[in-house]
Parts: sequence; structure tokens; C-alpha cells
Amino acid sequence: MSHKTTPYDMPPTTASEAPPPHAGEVQAAVAHLPRRRLLGAAAAIVVGSGIATAWVRGKQSEAAAVTGAIPAFWSLKWNTPTGAVLAMASFKGRPVLINFWATWCPPCVEELPLINAFFKENQANGWQVLGLAVDKPAQVQAFLSKTPLAFPVAMAGFDGTELSRGLGNATGSLPFSVALDGQGEVIQRKMGRLDVSDLTLLRGLK
Repeated sequence: MSHKTTPYDMPPTTASEAPPPHAGEVQAAVAHLPRRRLLGAAAAIVVGSGIATAWVRGKQSEAAAVTGAIPAFWSLKWNTPTGAVLAMASFKGRPVLINFWATWCPPCVEELPLINAFFKENQANGWQVLGLAVDKPAQVQAFLSKTPLAFPVAMAGFDGTELSRGLGNATGSLPFSVALDGQGEVIQRKMGRLDVSDLTLLRGLK
């Protein structure tokens, strides 16, 4: 049986690499979520299986939690791999696909070319894409130097899975994608690797 890489195999996160304190606002917005760092939630992360589920809108209770998290989410800011600051508010007014990924997650890496192609093909139609890396800056910088992406990438850090839970990622698994419409409301989300059919469907939803 092959070994599956998990955050337990990664070096511990230092204070300078942790996500900005704004991330706690989303965690607080979803009352039922425990406030803990990724090491407390890592057992729930499923990485490397490539198992994907269909785009879903979610159960009523889940949808209510996501709706409560969205206002706080729009106020967040992250560092990019190069140290610049990227504000979620800069994406307002247009549909955006948010993809939580990591360099140590094989299905995440496998889906990135499709997401990049989606962005290039649909940017003129208003679609935006944001990659939130659940990773360390050095690893993401090295990856992007070999595999450049046309869409912006920001550092969610190893607490990024908790952030994704506030957007409907019940298990905290990677990869996880969520699509917001032009009004900032969740229209679709998916745990698992995106495929061509997922992105084809997404083109008509905004």
C-alpha cells in the first residue's frame, strides 16, 4: 500500500507562516465549528485518493452555515507567495471560483491545469479564480516557478482547511472548490478533484 502524504509529514508551521488573524473571523461566523489549528483537524483530511463528488448546493443546515460565513470571508486578506497582500474584497462583483489546494496533495496538483485553462477561457466573460494554498510559502513558490498559473494564488496556510469548513467543506478534505456568483453567494461547491464536466457546468452559472 502506498504512503499518503498528510500534514503530519510536513514541518510545523512557524508564526510567520501562519495565516493572518482575519481568518478567525470566518471561524467565529460558523458557531458549530471548533476553533483549533490544523493539527487538531488533520485526521479529517483525505489527501491523494482523487475521489471526487459532484457539484452540490448542500443540505439546508449546511447552506445556512455557509451563508453565515460569507460576510466575514469577504473581509479577509492573505499574503501571496511573494509577500504581497491580496484582499478577498478585490473579487467582489464578479463570479469567482475558489480552490483550496496544496503542493503535497496529488489530486490538487492534477486539477490545476484544468482550472488554469478555465480561467484563461472565461476571464473575458467575468469569471475570476483564486487559489488558496494550504501550504508553506517556500513550497508554493517552488511549485509556481515550475508550473506558473495565470490566476492569483494566496497563502491560506495550514489553517486553510478550517477556513474551507466555513464555506461548506464538512470534512476539511483537499482539494475543495467553491463557486460564488456575482452577488457573492455560494452557487456550487465540491470536495475532490474537479474535472472537465464540472468546469463546463460552471461556465453557465454566474
